Amino acid sequence: LSKVIAFVFPQGKGGNKHFQSDKPEGFLQAERTLNFHLLPKTVKRRVYALKRLQLQSANIEAKFYEEVHELERKYAGLYQPNFDKRRDIVAGAVEPTDEECEWQSDREEEELAEDLQKKAALEEKQADSAGADDPRGVPEFWLTIFKRVNMLAEMLQEHDEPILKHLQDITVKFSEPGQPMSFTLEFYFEPNSYFSNTVLTKVYKMKSEPDAEDPFSFEGPEIIDCEGCKIDWHKGKDVTVRIVKKKQKHKGRGTVRTVTKEVPQESFFNFFNPEKGKRKCDLDFTLTTDFEIGHFFRERVIPRAVLYFTGEALEDDESVRLLSCVIQDLDDEGEEEDEGDFDPTVSI
Repeated sequence: LSKVIAFVFPQGKGGNKHFQSDKPEGFLQAERTLNFHLLPKTVKRRVYALKRLQLQSANIEAKFYEEVHELERKYAGLYQPNFDKRRDIVAGAVEPTDEECEWQSDREEEELAEDLQKKAALEEKQADSAGADDPRGVPEFWLTIFKRVNMLAEMLQEHDEPILKHLQDITVKFSEPGQPMSFTLEFYFEPNSYFSNTVLTKVYKMKSEPDAEDPFSFEGPEIIDCEGCKIDWHKGKDVTVRIVKKKQKHKGRGTVRTVTKEVPQESFFNFFNPEKGKRKCDLDFTLTTDFEIGHFFRERVIPRAVLYFTGEALEDDESVRLLSCVIQDLDDEGEEEDEGDFDPTVSI
């Protein structure tokens, strides 16, 4: 619930802007400090006691989130059999039974016009009579999700698509008890002509404790670092770089030679080594964006993959986004209507 509230009611560091002052932040901070120091000494002592209690509460909250992480790890094990079955069906390793395929959807039937139903039935009959090949599993399952989700589609390049057709599964693993808090995204690939890795990983390291210098800013676990993996590309198949040819003329002899070199290019696979892309070219791949993507995979894409494939989860995401926009518009209107206090002594 807190995640939804934080998303729908974004306020940022400044809080609700209806209550923001026109005074500079530095001036406000100095004003607050001065007001506190003007308090009687006995009152300030009591306030210090309250702050100690607040710090104790922050430490308790940190423990709460540690236990939440343990619960996530526990339930990840309960979800895993379903995710394993999903992987096998998508890859075509198993064929679901008739009972497993039963799904009642009156809405889907109603939305399909009668003439389209007849056309679909005719095409299906013709395909059966022609002995059309039955595709294995659910072709391009994960690639379709990448294309449909805006956040992922922005990372996707045309040269990435043939590789992602070999993506078989994406999973999340949580750190074991006693280890520093973290989670790992694992991308499983079938054997392909691009790289020899069967799994690519991205580790997100988290911290769930109040900062020693600013303990009251603690609002739960935060991602403090991430670590990708080395991709063992086959020769000439690395899509994170491109070959550039440049002619060089010898100053003395006047001869010309052609020099080739690799330069970075945009690719989803820079996700596994974002620092590489940041150093060599401007890919606009900030750590903040990286953390958002990792969190989105963990919280949305992996648990609800089939709904992103069908587009149903996209409708839910759009509803939340529209609600956020409506709230923001109402916020803006309220600010425009606020014309200050009415003074009855001033004539119009």
